Amino acid sequence: MTGLSEEVRPNKAFGWAAIDTSGVLSPFKFSTRGTGEKDVAFKVLYCGICHSDLHMIKNDWGTSIYPLVPGHEVVGEVTEVGSKVQKLKVGDRVGVGCMVGSCHSCDNCTNNLENYCPEMIFTYGAKYYDGTVTYGGYSNTMVVDEHFVVGIPENLPLDAAAPLLCAGITVYSPLRFYGLDKPGLHVGVVGLGGLGHLAVKFAKAMGTKVTVISTSPSKQKEALENLGADSFLAAIGTFDGIVDTVSAQHPLLPLLGLLKSHGKLVVLGIPEKPLELPAFPLIQGRKLLGGSMIGGMKETQEMIDFAAEHGIKADTEVIAMDYVNAAMDRLLKGDVKYRFVIDIGNTLKSIS
Repeated sequence: MTGLSEEVRPNKAFGWAAIDTSGVLSPFKFSTRGTGEKDVAFKVLYCGICHSDLHMIKNDWGTSIYPLVPGHEVVGEVTEVGSKVQKLKVGDRVGVGCMVGSCHSCDNCTNNLENYCPEMIFTYGAKYYDGTVTYGGYSNTMVVDEHFVVGIPENLPLDAAAPLLCAGITVYSPLRFYGLDKPGLHVGVVGLGGLGHLAVKFAKAMGTKVTVISTSPSKQKEALENLGADSFLAAIGTFDGIVDTVSAQHPLLPLLGLLKSHGKLVVLGIPEKPLELPAFPLIQGRKLLGGSMIGGMKETQEMIDFAAEHGIKADTEVIAMDYVNAAMDRLLKGDVKYRFVIDIGNTLKSIS
């Protein structure tokens, strides 16, 4: 992509990038496109570290394009808007999640499900319309089509809002779609990490009874006292639905046994190997196994507004940019409660 003219990407930018499968991040200079008529340019203030960033910097999924600037939980302040931008203005607080483009014409796009568009463009490590590679939020600035930018309400702290743009929408969308958002329902949350802790908060705010299902007894106090879960131990045949956020290999059979008849098990994590699916527990009780991936732009804005209304914030550990490699090592070990967020605005230093 380096052969493209400076007219395509005239604006200088800097951030941190992985340059090979070692996954080690280091300072990196690059360029962004100019602000088009429907574009929003913004200075990045915070960016969450998603577990998928860890996979992408090491090319675990075989799709990474180097140099790779990660980051799809990005928040900041608008610095410039294109002539046809309608909903945002300079100075607005904004966020960008996992996608920055789609076809706008398929059935998914016309139904506000851009996240399932076959031509959806990821925020980083993907080919953009002009042939260039997208760079994410571990950087000082971004230029994004207005359609893929959400507004962040004033009462939502930016550092705590950043993880909502991936982890938040990833749990909010299936709770809504699978009807696990009704007061009085009993919802189980498997795994108490970046996704799981937000699933507890959103499900509680929707009025459901929430039980955390974890193999770590040490997390019981955290689940009950700090996150507001109703219980920690699970009983067979008691759940209307279970949200499974675990990315490690684990059996589905015990989880299916916890569901009531007609219960729903929703898989959100991405284990490295296929999960085994026993048929009999599905048949005996007409149970449903489903999945979900982030959410469309309309629903993402709805999720952000719901979080602001109900005081839902990610539990974060804010770090400096130059701590990012150490943070990745800790994330690999599960040593974070519950999301690292990089203070881009104050700690990303210009590259001479």
